[in-house]
Amino acid sequence: MAMDSAAELLKNYEVYETIGSGGFAKVKLGRHILTGEKVAIKIMDKKDLGDDLPRVKLEIEAMKSLSHQHVCRLYHVIETNTQIFMVLEYCPGGELFDYIIAKDRLSEEETRVFFRQIVSAMAYVHSQGYAHRDLKPENLLIDEDHNLKLIDFGLCAKPKGGLSYELMTCCGSPAYAAPELIQGKAYIGSEADVWSMGVLLFALLCGYLPFDDDNCMALYRKITKGVFDNPRWLSPGSILLLNQMMQVNPRHRVTVRQLLDHPWMMTGYGSPVEWHSKRPLGYIDEDCITEMAVSLQHSRNTTRQMVSQWRYDHTTAIYLLLLSKKQRGKPVRIRHLPVSDVTSCSPHHLVVQSQKTLLFTDDDDDDDDDDAEDFCYDDDLPWLTPQQKRLTCLSAEKGRDQTNHAPTPERRPVTPHSRQERRDRGREQSNKNKENVAVASKDSDIFALPAPRSPLPSRKTTTTNKNVLTTPTHNIMNHSGRRADTPKAGGGTLQDPSSRKREREERKAEGVVEILTFSPERRSRSLDMAGAAGADSGPKRRGGKVFGSLERGLDKVITLLTPGRRRGGRDGPRRIKAQYNVTLTSQTSPDQVLNQLLSILPEKNVDFLQKGYTLKCRTQGDFGKVTMAFELEVCLLHRPEVVCVRRQRLKGDSWVYKKLVEDILSTFSI
Repeated sequence: MAMDSAAELLKNYEVYETIGSGGFAKVKLGRHILTGEKVAIKIMDKKDLGDDLPRVKLEIEAMKSLSHQHVCRLYHVIETNTQIFMVLEYCPGGELFDYIIAKDRLSEEETRVFFRQIVSAMAYVHSQGYAHRDLKPENLLIDEDHNLKLIDFGLCAKPKGGLSYELMTCCGSPAYAAPELIQGKAYIGSEADVWSMGVLLFALLCGYLPFDDDNCMALYRKITKGVFDNPRWLSPGSILLLNQMMQVNPRHRVTVRQLLDHPWMMTGYGSPVEWHSKRPLGYIDEDCITEMAVSLQHSRNTTRQMVSQWRYDHTTAIYLLLLSKKQRGKPVRIRHLPVSDVTSCSPHHLVVQSQKTLLFTDDDDDDDDDDAEDFCYDDDLPWLTPQQKRLTCLSAEKGRDQTNHAPTPERRPVTPHSRQERRDRGREQSNKNKENVAVASKDSDIFALPAPRSPLPSRKTTTTNKNVLTTPTHNIMNHSGRRADTPKAGGGTLQDPSSRKREREERKAEGVVEILTFSPERRSRSLDMAGAAGADSGPKRRGGKVFGSLERGLDKVITLLTPGRRRGGRDGPRRIKAQYNVTLTSQTSPDQVLNQLLSILPEKNVDFLQKGYTLKCRTQGDFGKVTMAFELEVCLLHRPEVVCVRRQRLKGDSWVYKKLVEDILSTFSI
C-alpha cells in the first residue's frame, strides 16, 4: 500500500526538500503539477502516530472546516493503510519565531500589525467552536505578502457543549501554558488561548519569554504566580494589555471579543480588528469553475457539483489552488498536460513522468535559495525504491534550478517529408498557443512546468538558445538503437547528410534548438552512467553523422549530471538574497568562517555532517535520542557581497535552539 501512496502523491505533485520536522510528521516543499503552485506536504506514518492517530483525524477535520485569511489552508488529504499526506498552503516566509530571532525584538508598531492578525485568526477559530491550545510563534507562518497564517491544529479541541464546556486535557508547550492547565484544573479552551496570546505578545515585544527556566518545576512555579518583569522599553499601554491577558485567574482575563476593539489594538487604525472570513467556506468562484471545466473536459454544472462536495481530493486541490492564484492576481490557468501524463498508475512511471517538467540548461541559477543536492540528504522518502529516490532527487535539483526559466514546448524530430508540413501547421497553431505562452512568461513562479502542448507548436514560441532535455511520451529509439521513425540505410528515405547540415544551419539561424528525446529506459541508463565521474556516453558508431548529435547531447547531459563535472557546480558557497534567518559576518573569506564553525561545534557537543558549505547539525539526549536538528550554511549575499551564515531549525524546542545557535555564532569573531 506504501507504493500506492507514492503513486497518488507523485501523480499530482512534485516533492522537494524537507522544510520542517516534528515528533510524528515531516513537512516537504512540493509543487502542484497542473497549477504550478507551491505547496507544503505534511507526511505522517500511521505506525509512528500510534495512539495519536485520532488527534491527527481531528486536525484534518478542523482544517477542513476552517477558511480564513489568517489560517493556513488545507488543499488535499491522501490517506492509505500506512500513511497520511496533508497538502497545505505554502508560506515562504517561514516561522514567526525565526523572524523574532532575526529582529531581536519587534517594535510596538510592527508587533501591532502582527498581533491584530493573530487576534483576527483566533476570534474566527473560536467562532467556529474550536480552541487551538498550542498557540506559539512556531505555529504562525509568514506568507509571501508578509501576513501571518495559523497552523498546527493537532491539539485543538471542539467541545460538544460549545467553548464554554470545560476541558481537562493538559497539552501544549509548557512556556505558553496557562496556570489552570499546569495545575490540572478544569479549564475553558478560549481562556487558555488568551493566556498563550499574552505570552506570544510579550515574546514579540521583548524577544524572550516572560516565564522561562531550564527546570520544569521552577517554570511551573513562575507561571502559577504569574509574576514577570516588564523591560523598560515597553509602553504603558503595552504593559497594561499584557497584564490583562496574563491574569492567573482566568475569570479576570480579557476575552478575545474585548481584544477586537481594545485601545492598544486600535492605535493607528481607528477601527476594530476585522475577524470575519474574507473567503467563507463553500464559496464557489465561477472563473475557477470555467477553467476547470474547459481543462478537465466537463460541463460547468458537473464541475461545480464536483467542487461543492468538498472531498479534499485532487478536485478540491485544483479549485483551491486556482482560487489562490486569482486572489493573488495571477492568471487562472491549468497546465494542459497530456492525459497519459496525469492518469498513469505505475509508481515508477510516475517518477519518470515527473522528469518531463525538467529543463536542463548550461546555466546555474545563482538566485537559488537552497542547494538542491541537500533535498535527498536524509532518507525521508521510505516508500520509494532506490532508483525512484535518485530520479526524484534529480527532479528536485533541476526543478529548483529552473525556477525562473520559461518552459519550452516539446518538439518532434524533423524529417524531410514533415518539415514543410510542420511550417504550415505551425502557423495555424501559433495563434492558439499565443495566450498560453504569454501566461507562462508572465508567471514568475513557474517551476519548470511544461507549457500547454500542441501537436506542432510554432517556431516563434521556441526562442531559447539553450540545449534542452525532455522526456517524451513516445520513444524515438528502438531496441536496436536506431531512430524508430527512420528507415534503415538503403531504404531510400534516410536524409542526406548535407541536407541535414543545411537544415541544422537554417534552424540555428531561426533560433530553434533541437531537443534531445529518448525513452525512459535510455534515460534511466544515462542517469546510472552519470553516477561515476568520467562516465562514457556509450560506444561511438561508424558513420556517426546520423547519431553524432544524439551522442554529443548525451555527453552534455552526463556532464551536467555528474557531480564533479557539472558546470557551475558547488565549488564555492551559494549566493543568496537577504533573508531574516541569515547572520552577517565581517569576514571576507567563506572558508575561514566555515573552518571556525567546524572547530566550535564539537566544543558545544553538537554532532554534524558536512556537505560542501552546509553543516547538518544535531544534539542528542542521554539515550541517543535526537533532541535538536538544525542547519548552518556559509553563503554569500548578492548585494552587498558579504559572507553570511544561514540558519534553519528542523527539529527541537525553538527557544533552546535560539540560545544554542546564538552561543555558537557569538563564540568566534564573525
